[in-house]
Amino acid sequence: MRFDPPTTPTVTNTDASGFPQLARSPLAFARSAPAFTRALAAAQPQPSGDLVVPAGLSASLSAGSAPVANAAPWNISVQAGQTLSGIVRDQMASRGVSISNNEAMRLSQSVARANNINNANLIHPGQRVSLDSLTPLVNQAQAAYNAKAVTAGNNNATTTALAGTAQVQLLSRIDRSNNPVLEKTIDRAVEKGFIPAQDKQAVMNKIVQLSEQHRFAPDDFARLTLMESDGMNPKASNSRCHGIIQFCDGPDRGAASAGFGANPKAILGHSVLKQLDMVDKYFEDTGLKNFGPVGLDDLYLTVLTPSARNETRPNVALNIPGQQAAYLHVNRDTRAPITRNSILAGLHQNANERLGTDVAQRNSLQAARMSAYAAQAVVTEVN
Repeated sequence: MRFDPPTTPTVTNTDASGFPQLARSPLAFARSAPAFTRALAAAQPQPSGDLVVPAGLSASLSAGSAPVANAAPWNISVQAGQTLSGIVRDQMASRGVSISNNEAMRLSQSVARANNINNANLIHPGQRVSLDSLTPLVNQAQAAYNAKAVTAGNNNATTTALAGTAQVQLLSRIDRSNNPVLEKTIDRAVEKGFIPAQDKQAVMNKIVQLSEQHRFAPDDFARLTLMESDGMNPKASNSRCHGIIQFCDGPDRGAASAGFGANPKAILGHSVLKQLDMVDKYFEDTGLKNFGPVGLDDLYLTVLTPSARNETRPNVALNIPGQQAAYLHVNRDTRAPITRNSILAGLHQNANERLGTDVAQRNSLQAARMSAYAAQAVVTEVN
């Protein structure tokens, strides 16, 4: 795993992560009230795509204040580099409601259904998206905020406990229902003793957070670790590379990026949660999000040999030094080269074999920018 300095494109009117900046109201940076968390956790999706809060809860949250109605249609035009969950998070913030990445991911699924978008991960610049399905939750949040302002200081421990329970249940529903490969990989890691049972949900949440920050699919990260460390084994090592994504020795390699250049093997003494912090630093240093939305091949090449990302043709031999697993080669033949398509096929096959089941494949995140990746990965002959 070699470290290469990232190439940062020049952008205008965007924040540091490359997303367009949006105006925010004075409430944008306030955490959502516990009442809103309860409303979001209880909301049920309807066939129309709307989220409906049960009447009893709605009445209790808005007692003493009326919801604020937004009469004008809530539509946006997708800008280059945006994700649907990022749009949801920023648009909610622009109306005074701060939500977590996990909440944004759940709500983006509702928005996708309301707009007849088959894959929430695939939106395109210029596409018009209606966010009207979020209006009821914005009204509930604003009502909850007003109610909280009126009754400040009167919340008791029971209310706080209920809100906390709802938040945990919400995170569980989001992460486990949308990322089946990650779920199975983490369950397997707990069974094998790689992850303590009490860290299970925290690991899930951390990976989902990283996926939002660096713009890859959580299931793809699970596939990566199944190849590199048998599925998040923090003590995996081949004497040169160590940990869940195999941070390698050397001054310009992964261990150095993670802060362990002087003693790479010390990585093995850290938990999966701690190593995920190292993964975050490594992905930042290698400019992963500049390739986003990041497909499985670019995600894996970032770990294996970042410079190989420069070759974007799907069936051309990649310059990857050293001996690699047979799964990565064309037709699983170590005498054959490694290509982007052979990496995709190999990682899917390896994951299916280790997890003991075929997991339904989703459309590649790269389909929007390269038609060669639109279909399921297959092994092909090198041109």
